[in-house]
Amino acid sequence: MFWRMARGALFRQKGKMLMVAFTIALGASLATAMLNVMLDAGDKVNQELKAYGANINVLPRGASLLDDLYGVNEGSGVSDKYLNEAELGNIKTIFWAFNIVDFTPYLNARAALILPGVEDSPEVKLAGAWFNHHLELPTGESLDTGMRNLKSWWDVRGRWLNDDDTGAVMAGEAAARRYGLKLGDEVFFQTKNSLSPVKFKVEGIFSAGGDDDDYFYLPLAGAQNLADKAGLVSRVEVSALTTPDNELSRRAAQDPKTLSIKEWETWYCTAYVSAICYQIDEVITDAVSKPVRQVAESEGAILEKTRLLMLLITILSLAGSALGISNLVTASVMERSAEIGLLKAVGARDSAVTLLVLAEILITGIAGGTAGYFAGLGFAQIIGHSVFGSAIDIKPMVIPLVAALVFLVTMAGSVPSIRLLLSLRPAEVLHGR
Repeated sequence: MFWRMARGALFRQKGKMLMVAFTIALGASLATAMLNVMLDAGDKVNQELKAYGANINVLPRGASLLDDLYGVNEGSGVSDKYLNEAELGNIKTIFWAFNIVDFTPYLNARAALILPGVEDSPEVKLAGAWFNHHLELPTGESLDTGMRNLKSWWDVRGRWLNDDDTGAVMAGEAAARRYGLKLGDEVFFQTKNSLSPVKFKVEGIFSAGGDDDDYFYLPLAGAQNLADKAGLVSRVEVSALTTPDNELSRRAAQDPKTLSIKEWETWYCTAYVSAICYQIDEVITDAVSKPVRQVAESEGAILEKTRLLMLLITILSLAGSALGISNLVTASVMERSAEIGLLKAVGARDSAVTLLVLAEILITGIAGGTAGYFAGLGFAQIIGHSVFGSAIDIKPMVIPLVAALVFLVTMAGSVPSIRLLLSLRPAEVLHGR
């Protein structure tokens, strides 16, 4: 009898019940989309930010940064501390290896720039690097990495170099303007370690928008030959997907030894930038890894703000759904006041009548929530492709979250109608008052 009455009420008020189901579906779809995007936004936002450079610098222990930070010469302008190029593949063997997106080594040097027909030979900054390097990893896997991916925002006239372009160089825009260089020009470099000048052809001129514009870039092997530093690099830039810092990661960054065993395990097994730096130091001899704070912290701030925005959209959409449900169900109860009054008059308790109305609303809510969940999956993919250019990973944990939210919103929206239902008096209702 109970379910027959509920079914009859649903069909008699199918218009209003459809509107209730639509309201619930709208809230559930927005909640589903936002929760899936929010839970997957970390990697997506980090991937987008990777286009703007590395967030970790790996330096030799004890290396001087005076030249990089202040432009102060120390001998040749480069520290005599180096990292071993042969060990760089170990970076992809750390616990968070899959979070390492790209990395590129550099060998900094200073050389005399010799131009045909020009007497002066000014000292310039050189940097050797991987451009598109194929690396065989200790794990048996292979990897293609280098500056082309790491510096993808550079504006390059001419072309990017390849690692086997032994006689080619790329000039920074500021350096090219200062020395009157253009594409196709020939230049000669001579370091204190080279017996004679070595000829290079300017194959590219780049604009990096920073200190790099004063540099000449050439393949790492060419720079090692010029500087007589075979197999050595000055530093490594690493681009890694990281988790925003919190109190634990900040304490660990200062001194991991202050953590308890449980805290240390949590920190080490979370992709904090400090944890990734620590793990890189474990696999590279005499290395000190330091996060690029302005990049790492901006990633965390942007990610937190993005998540907060999505959470607010979810809350507001569900609040709107609750208000819509409240109005629709209250109107339904008012229209059925005579029916409800008759039920009470023949002996139905308030609890039984309330349970009947709630059953109708919950059945409608289940139908609307199910439709809204699948619609939300579609909205999530639209957001993923339009904002991030890739699909959003569907998170199974969203299903119980959405179910719980739909239930809470449906119950919250039903409260005013239940209060109205309980206040109805059979004698007044049946006499049309």
